[in-house]
Amino acid sequence: MALETSAEAPVPVRTVLQLVGGWVSRLGRIWVDGEIAELARRGGTVFLTLRDPVAAVSVRVVCTRAVFDAVAPPPAEGARVVVHAKPDFNATRGSFALTALAIRPVGIGELLARLEQLRHKLAAEGLFRPERKRRLPFLPRVIGLICGRDSAAQRDVQRIAARRWPAVRFRVEQTAVQGPYAAGEVIDAVNRLDGAPGVDVIIIARGGGSLEDLLPFSDESLIRAVAACRTPVVSAIGHEQDTPLLDHVADLRAATPTDAAKRVVPDVTEQLSLIAGLRDRARRCVSGRIERETSWLAAVTSRPAIANPVREVERHQEQVAALTERARRCLGAALTRAGDDVAHTRARLLALSPASTLQRGYAIVQHADDGVVRSAADVAPGESLTVRFAADQLAVTAGPPPADQAPGKRAPGTKPPARRATAQRERAPAKQAAAKQAAGTEAPPRRPATPAPDGPGRGRSAD
Repeated sequence: MALETSAEAPVPVRTVLQLVGGWVSRLGRIWVDGEIAELARRGGTVFLTLRDPVAAVSVRVVCTRAVFDAVAPPPAEGARVVVHAKPDFNATRGSFALTALAIRPVGIGELLARLEQLRHKLAAEGLFRPERKRRLPFLPRVIGLICGRDSAAQRDVQRIAARRWPAVRFRVEQTAVQGPYAAGEVIDAVNRLDGAPGVDVIIIARGGGSLEDLLPFSDESLIRAVAACRTPVVSAIGHEQDTPLLDHVADLRAATPTDAAKRVVPDVTEQLSLIAGLRDRARRCVSGRIERETSWLAAVTSRPAIANPVREVERHQEQVAALTERARRCLGAALTRAGDDVAHTRARLLALSPASTLQRGYAIVQHADDGVVRSAADVAPGESLTVRFAADQLAVTAGPPPADQAPGKRAPGTKPPARRATAQRERAPAKQAAAKQAAGTEAPPRRPATPAPDGPGRGRSAD
């Protein structure tokens, strides 16, 4: 229904905007196809400019960050998408925009979304874990090469490998590398090379191409076949910016086929230089060790104990002789002093002995019961007594004392009894024996004569 107006009866702006808003709201929720021309994020809101793929027209699209981030992978400028949106006309400003409720990629974007979902699925199964990846052999005996028929990738790999190591050998499996049959043929080639004897590493090589051309190398069946392969696998698909899913599951990712050849085959020139450097290093280490040991041996042999061992033995022998002589002198002096002490002690013992006293002319008078007579008063007239001398003894009988002489005194002018002279003659041999006994020892100075010792014990010791 058209709005009737005239110059005489115009309608205000608000009426027009309100009517436009009402017409827009009657469109409801719609799906809009377009290409993202501009993209801006402000806080929790994302602002897009959606351009028509053919005509030079565009519309403003507003959505929340949650709606935009739900797209995997997130779309960028230039990506073609389909937006489920609600038209919205702001009557206050007179602006039109679409409020996006969902965004879906179209074409390449949709394909990338499917690949991203497959990547998350395989990663969740653990096929991309770093600990599953195996180390490549240092020098493979045979290299299995999977490539296109008469492709530049095959020529590059073989040329670079032969230049780095001329004796390298290849087993080439030529397959389709794009199209619907490529994934199946590559899987069969992988299985054949994995079971072939002598093949130590497998290289899957292909030159660059579009995303659709490289799609077979992101096939789920091929990814699982490579994951189950017992032989290390090198992925050399496309260029540096191309990352099919095969790169994630392979044991080694090479940026290009040429890079794969460099990383699989060692450079003989570099290895020879490395060996020469290691030899020089080993030679220097061994030479240094020998020099150190030689210096140590020279220092050890220059010591007196090693250089002239006989002189060292002689020196110790001189020390032993000196110590022996010193010990002999010390022991001799000690023995001499001890002998002197023994001689002096013996002389003193002889001087103090009752036998020595008896040898000087003294005698011991004893009762019949061996009691020593100490005074004349102790003797009864007619009592039998024993007079002990140095070498013998004499039995006598006590007579009465003279009336005019006190006991123990002799009358003036009288001679000693005859038996005293006899006793002195009997003691002469004893004196000579004592003189011979003391001939070898210097006797100490003689003391004044002492009376006979008391007690029967001293008398008995003279026997």
